[in-house]
Amino acid sequence: MKTIKKLVAITFILLGAIAIAQAQIFVVNKNQSTVKWNGKKVGGEHYGTIKFNNGSLQLNNGQISTAVFEIDMNSIVCDDITNEGSNQRLVNHLKSDDFFSVSTHPTSRFSLSRVRKLSGNEFEYTGNMTIKGITHPVTFNATTEVNGSTLRASGTMVIDRAKFDVRFGSGSFFQNLGERLIYDDFTLDFNIVANTQ
Repeated sequence: MKTIKKLVAITFILLGAIAIAQAQIFVVNKNQSTVKWNGKKVGGEHYGTIKFNNGSLQLNNGQISTAVFEIDMNSIVCDDITNEGSNQRLVNHLKSDDFFSVSTHPTSRFSLSRVRKLSGNEFEYTGNMTIKGITHPVTFNATTEVNGSTLRASGTMVIDRAKFDVRFGSGSFFQNLGERLIYDDFTLDFNIVANTQ
């Protein structure tokens, strides 16, 4: 009986060691990773970039199993307005309480909860997005490739800002906006480069 118990214990230890060996942790390279935002309104759009604050992913058997990303909301910039004064006014407006309340909520966060393989290197990811302290699920497709100690992932998230109480110019909160209407959906195109530590 003691021999059987020992064999069972050794088996569990070996299985645990194999699982640990198969799991890889990748940390986001903030200098090489990019996030591009795009927001549209009646008759136009604005776009720019925003930076990662930090992020990490765990890979099990070649597939991402867990991931957490934090975005620095103070890093938001606009790329489409060339006039410096107008550019800064838009950025300040985006940081204000009309939009993302950056002074109160300096970071936004995404935490992965579910992964579904589609085909090849394409996966469907679902997780919890937190903006302005409000959390809602979001689902999107992304491609993921691992080459040695480097992981690359790219895709597009579509975010409904109304769910996160981002009200300015939103038809979900105000009526008869006409040409002042700003669409609720905005996109985040991301290219993540992460390395093992």
